[in-house]
Amino acid sequence: MNRAVKIGLAGTCTALLVLGGIGTYNIVHGLVSGSAGDGTPSAGGTFDAAALSSTPPSNAEAVRLTRAFLDSWSHQHLDGAASDTDVPDRAAQALQEYTDGLELKKLSFGHVLAAGPSAATPGATRVNFEVTAHVAGGTWTYPSAVAVVKSADGVLAVHWNNSVLYPGLGESQSLTAGELPPDASTVKVVARDGRTDLSVFPSLGEITATIRQNARPIGGSTGTGVAVVDGGGAGVETVEVFSAGRPPVIKTTIDARLQAVAEKAVKDSRLQDKPAGTVALDWRNGHILAIAHTGEDGDIAINGIKSPGSTMKIITSAALFDQAGLTANSPAPCTDSLMANSQVFHNDPGVRANPSASLAQAFTVSCNTSFIKDGFHYLVHDQDASALHDEAVNVFGMGSWSIGGGVATTDPSIPPDVQGGDQAAQFIGQGQVTATPLFMASVAATVRNAGFEQPVILPGQHQDTAPRPISARTAGYLQSMMRGVATSGTAAPRLAGLEGVGAKTGTAEEGDHTNGWLTAYSSRIAVAALVEGGSSGVDSAGYVVRPLLAAG
Repeated sequence: MNRAVKIGLAGTCTALLVLGGIGTYNIVHGLVSGSAGDGTPSAGGTFDAAALSSTPPSNAEAVRLTRAFLDSWSHQHLDGAASDTDVPDRAAQALQEYTDGLELKKLSFGHVLAAGPSAATPGATRVNFEVTAHVAGGTWTYPSAVAVVKSADGVLAVHWNNSVLYPGLGESQSLTAGELPPDASTVKVVARDGRTDLSVFPSLGEITATIRQNARPIGGSTGTGVAVVDGGGAGVETVEVFSAGRPPVIKTTIDARLQAVAEKAVKDSRLQDKPAGTVALDWRNGHILAIAHTGEDGDIAINGIKSPGSTMKIITSAALFDQAGLTANSPAPCTDSLMANSQVFHNDPGVRANPSASLAQAFTVSCNTSFIKDGFHYLVHDQDASALHDEAVNVFGMGSWSIGGGVATTDPSIPPDVQGGDQAAQFIGQGQVTATPLFMASVAATVRNAGFEQPVILPGQHQDTAPRPISARTAGYLQSMMRGVATSGTAAPRLAGLEGVGAKTGTAEEGDHTNGWLTAYSSRIAVAALVEGGSSGVDSAGYVVRPLLAAG
């Protein structure tokens, strides 16, 4: 039976009962012939969508048909309700999906009022109403509307689309009630305390979004309510909450207290707004405790690939100990300048020549010529300059790391086949040698831990291992030398007074400016910082590293 016809209130065929004075109603109606209540003749027939009347239905006509449609729907006479529309088959299916998806128990309508010409459907009259649906988990009340159209021969119909069910509901969407479907936007990426939302930290915005997208959340509880879902059942929007759930979380290794210190440190006024990046690690397990950066070129803490300057002398020293058998007391004469592969190298201002310097003394004052001379003499054989690369890979774990959660990091590089002046430059962290604060923090951590632990930002994340552990002999030499740098060497102006600290400064030339580096460890953490445009490591990166060591 197609009931998309002119409907009037005639005799006892149709009765309207208004309850409680608020417009809630039930209607008993059927196919009506004869005279309509407004004096116009009824005209039964099938609605012809191809031939619409040039005149929209009157408000009274539109309200009568809407009430008939809603009455059938409220009594779950879905085929009858669908027959009052311009596409009965599609409407019947959608009405059934509404019933099933919401686990509908009871449905009523109120405040049925004409609203004049429809702005969305040309030639139609809009009728507003209120829906009260008793569904799985609670009672949902919301406003809705229909557009009533008239064919050229006077037949009325509700113009069907899914917004009849709920305003704005798309054609490929449906409604569900009860336990709310998972909503990725509610997942919180938190610090290791399980509570602090990492999105509150400016430097971690992009990292947080990446982890939320790629890592698996745990815990939490689902709430109940009504949601819009797509064709695959995935949550699109929660439109009603009966009971709030607890969002699932992705726990990271970040220490919220230390992250706050790092965020402040990279903005130290003494850096004069120069781009800065820093990473802090727990040297015992490789857990990343803080990542902070400034500048407009992305996260330079984990992707700022720059020549690390004299901080590379940690690896150069390790190679001299491991591969050449030197000790901290081995000779390393410090001259004002040195010719290597037809290129002249100098020391930084303030480094005094010391022909009788030991390797430890050269490390403390950061004498370039000492390390170039010993590097060439002991680590380059028949133009094979791969020793530094091998030490970085085999002992310090240099490679392609995955810190977890899909967070991208840039790999350091110490080419094994450098030639010419780059053979000399590599021993002092220049030439083709590049690194990030993340890698240099790991270098300091490896020294303090006497072993490599690959940095990760998610607990339980796979950690690559180095092919061989750092020897106790080499670790002992490096720890002693780095303590000397912190207490009486190039880092002392910034780090003196801190207990149990070892460090190495670095200044690297880049184009027309220099970059300042400092990497260090304390009794619990390892830190590295880079300041682009820093005149020296101690007077730029030193301002970033000290507060982290003090807080750690």
